[in-house]
Amino acid sequence: MKTEQNKIPGATQAPPHLAMRQLISGFWASRAIYVAAKLAIADLVKDRPRTAAELAQATGTHAPSLYRVLRALASIRIFAKDDDDRFHLTPLAATLQSDAPGSLRYMAMREEHYPAWEHLFHSVKTGEIAFNHRFGMPIWEFFEKNPQNAETFNNAMSHGTTGINDGLVASYDFSSIVKIVDVGGGHGALITAILKTSPNMRGVLFDAPSVIEGAKQTISAELQDRCELVGGDFFKSVPDGGDAYILKWIIHDWDDEQSVAILKNCRRAMIPNGKLLLVEAIVPLGNEPSFSKLVDLNMLVMTGGRERTEAEYRTLLHAADFELTQVVRTPSLSSIIEAIPAVLKLIT
Repeated sequence: MKTEQNKIPGATQAPPHLAMRQLISGFWASRAIYVAAKLAIADLVKDRPRTAAELAQATGTHAPSLYRVLRALASIRIFAKDDDDRFHLTPLAATLQSDAPGSLRYMAMREEHYPAWEHLFHSVKTGEIAFNHRFGMPIWEFFEKNPQNAETFNNAMSHGTTGINDGLVASYDFSSIVKIVDVGGGHGALITAILKTSPNMRGVLFDAPSVIEGAKQTISAELQDRCELVGGDFFKSVPDGGDAYILKWIIHDWDDEQSVAILKNCRRAMIPNGKLLLVEAIVPLGNEPSFSKLVDLNMLVMTGGRERTEAEYRTLLHAADFELTQVVRTPSLSSIIEAIPAVLKLIT
């Protein structure tokens, strides 16, 4: 079996031994990115380049050590160092600005991932969730007990998906929907994008009560009269009466049994001719490179969930009394998987 080196995610054109060294040490770069994100370095060099000494003074850090981190990041095009040892913003570094559209700063700052990933081998040996093994609790309970981590996570989901949400709205026709329920919608970035382009639509943002409290500060004033905020547990029930239920990056967090439970609650709550919209990555078959295959490992480590193929989504939906009707590709990794109640499919 032949596999082209440049088809392997993260590989380079370097000789195999050097390419493997780069892959093995990949976490060195991610930890350096974490430091730069934590210190908001991209914000500090947005208006003008600064030396490591200036940045250290602004951040309360050790200048020689900070210089070494930034020099390493500059070598992989995250920041750029000039002949006067000043660090400049680059397109990659700009994604770490706090106020940049689709900012990835908060995603880089998620601290709980690294210790959990140290226990990937435990998941492989036992099938158990590495995060639970490391922290003694599921990640959602961890977030309830560690609000600062939860805030970083919610910020990562809100800020990091702005451009993705725009692509989703542009790729799917939402015009026939009267009332949409965003299940597990976090701080409301997705439902905000949908409602802004659909002035006659009403929405419901549904998530855990603690998350909804945060969402009250983020839903814009002009949408508050059209968007109801509801706290609850989607394993127990979801708000009823919607003609569309959208779940973005929710089902991949859970195993098949838990996913079916969530989907059945949506099935019971929707109007008879309603539709279900899942926003998820679809794992391609074969050896085709796809970031979804690495995200799938993250689900194994963090939540016990999984990324799925189209066939696996079809089977999962069937178990919850849905029929998959279409898959709409979007500019991002995610697709919109549309399904309708199986009874309605039989009638039509």
